[in-house]
Amino acid sequence: MTVDTPTDRAATGRSIDQLAINTIRTLSIDAVQAANSGHPGTPMALAPVAYRLWQHHLRFDPDLPVWANRDRFVLSVGHASALLYSLLHLSEVTSVNPDYETVGTPAVSLDDLRRFRQLDSKCPGHPEYRWTSGVECTTGPLGTGIATSVGMAMAGLWQAATYNRPGFDLFDYDVYALCGDGDLMEGIGAEAASLAGHLRLSNLCWVYDNNEITIEGGTGLAFSEDVAVRFAGYGWAVQHVADANDLDALGVAFDAFRAETARPTLIVVDSVIGYGAPNKQGTHAAHGEPLGEEEVRAAKRFYGWPEDETFHVPDEVRAHIAGGMRARGGGLRRAWEELLGRYAAQYPDLADQLNRMQRRVLPDGWDADLPTFPADAKGVAGRDANGKVLNAVAQRVPWLIGGSSDLAPSNKSRLTFEEAGDFSAEDRAGRNLHFGVREHAAAAVANGLALSKLRAFQAGFLIFSDFQRGAVRLSALMELPLIHLYTHDSIGVGEDGPTHQPVEHLAAIRAMPGLIDLRPADANEVVEAWRVLMPLRHEPVALALSRQPLPTLDRSRYAPASGVARGAYVLADPPDGEPEVILIATGSEIAMTVEAYERLTADGIRARVVSMPSMQLFDQQPQSYRDEVLPPAVTARVSVEKGSTFGWDRWVGSTGAIIGMSTFGASAPMKVLQAKFGFTTENIVSTARAQLGLVHAEPSGISLDEAKR
Repeated sequence: MTVDTPTDRAATGRSIDQLAINTIRTLSIDAVQAANSGHPGTPMALAPVAYRLWQHHLRFDPDLPVWANRDRFVLSVGHASALLYSLLHLSEVTSVNPDYETVGTPAVSLDDLRRFRQLDSKCPGHPEYRWTSGVECTTGPLGTGIATSVGMAMAGLWQAATYNRPGFDLFDYDVYALCGDGDLMEGIGAEAASLAGHLRLSNLCWVYDNNEITIEGGTGLAFSEDVAVRFAGYGWAVQHVADANDLDALGVAFDAFRAETARPTLIVVDSVIGYGAPNKQGTHAAHGEPLGEEEVRAAKRFYGWPEDETFHVPDEVRAHIAGGMRARGGGLRRAWEELLGRYAAQYPDLADQLNRMQRRVLPDGWDADLPTFPADAKGVAGRDANGKVLNAVAQRVPWLIGGSSDLAPSNKSRLTFEEAGDFSAEDRAGRNLHFGVREHAAAAVANGLALSKLRAFQAGFLIFSDFQRGAVRLSALMELPLIHLYTHDSIGVGEDGPTHQPVEHLAAIRAMPGLIDLRPADANEVVEAWRVLMPLRHEPVALALSRQPLPTLDRSRYAPASGVARGAYVLADPPDGEPEVILIATGSEIAMTVEAYERLTADGIRARVVSMPSMQLFDQQPQSYRDEVLPPAVTARVSVEKGSTFGWDRWVGSTGAIIGMSTFGASAPMKVLQAKFGFTTENIVSTARAQLGLVHAEPSGISLDEAKR
């Protein structure tokens, strides 16, 4: 049957389904109106869709919203957050703290809804993971929610293939995402949909709100493609519901998705933004701003609702929604826990892995096989050292999985041990992922893997972190321990030229709150970087690695690489006395800086070398340690890094010297570029001497012709 605001409300307006739908609608209206900010139109139109899904199909227990085999619901149209908050409130979802202990308080109280978009409310403007229990991922930037849902679906299939055993189907959850025209216009949405179709993710369902409206007006202004045909071309099953208020048709579409075993499903739902009435009543104002008092009263009158009451929740609606969710989802969860108990008795090692995975706790001895690299003047490229470390760790942490955006042969991010395998439509247990040339989606998909508690990594060239910035930012905002592996980390890529030479990218990474930068100086610093990043539970890491070989330092002569854990450490000091000049460098520039130190020492100049692989970690150290590494009294300082000079003044001071990039690079052999831009031992030495007032610094570079000679 079609359930909406009927012409004769007296006849059917008090049906529990309709009463529940109108409660969701009016809670959303009142929340937006109270805030005088937000988007009421989509919650009003899609309340029947969300109600049908949550009440009849979603396998979710409000009493334990972190149950491992729950279905996931992603509100990719994050501007419609009032819809999700209303559902969380009416379902009586219980708060869970960061230690996965049920707190017992409501995830969203009625007071939170009353304080929608206000400071400290559990109802911020867009849904935020870790802030509001029951929110599966942070959404708002359009396209990222649906892309993240692809990672969740991949994780579910991987967990099933890896941990399910005959008679023990521990993992069979589905992933639903509610999206709109904006999500499908964004490039990341197309990337993710293409990947999902290729992988035949049959546990993934996107519900597309086909309301033909955006902020500027009708979608005809900029969007006229046939979405159904497009997704059929991607390899998706496509369902169509002609009226968002038709609960029976919605049920048929959701059942068809559950029956689909070979393809992801797109359900196209035709809706009218605003009132959701069958006569197409609605208002453009309902899309991006509150209705206003007069329109609110008119809407409530249309729904047969008390016009003068706000945040009105009939008792029977609360009992119906929360009771129904608990009876169905709670029963499924309890049966699953009983199954898990029997599984643990039969497969204790696998059950231990699942417990550790859920709590982000590493296996005992996870670092037992980490290599140690001997001193070597020729050295090892950062990417090559990282490949060895990655494989050593992955064999000890069975849920560490990831892949590259079509660059694994170059960035050495492939898991090469025999049982690793490739994740595909034919092999769901493979641990090597292939994202294709889809950098933005790759980072968002990796977020979905991490949200499903896998230890995920995604790899690419540092230059292409530009394409990923939105998704990387969300990994930091959600506090996900994601590993972003970036190789080809400087102008050292040489002949590829400025289009492929990252200059400002390290500075951009360091500017992002919560994202840890790590740029190792040699193979042993790569090892120590992994010792730092693997135990992290709430911080993503951007690990920047060289393409070219880096000399492996003699750690019997210089300080141990374990100093990486503190972000910066004294690598070399004067043989006698306190330093009079400090040389600070990262990554591939450490070797030439150490050479400069040796020359300065031979000349009787007391120099200190500081390796600073992570500004973020160093900044987290006590002031006493930072002053120990960089004594305030020593103002003669030189920093050396093949990247933007932005941010280095904090460490060298207003009188220090910065050897870095103030332009884009150039296409030439690496040694030529180093000479051109002043990354030479000679320039470091002369700059240090100038800091001490001994000589004037030489020019920061020489001509290409001179360098070639």
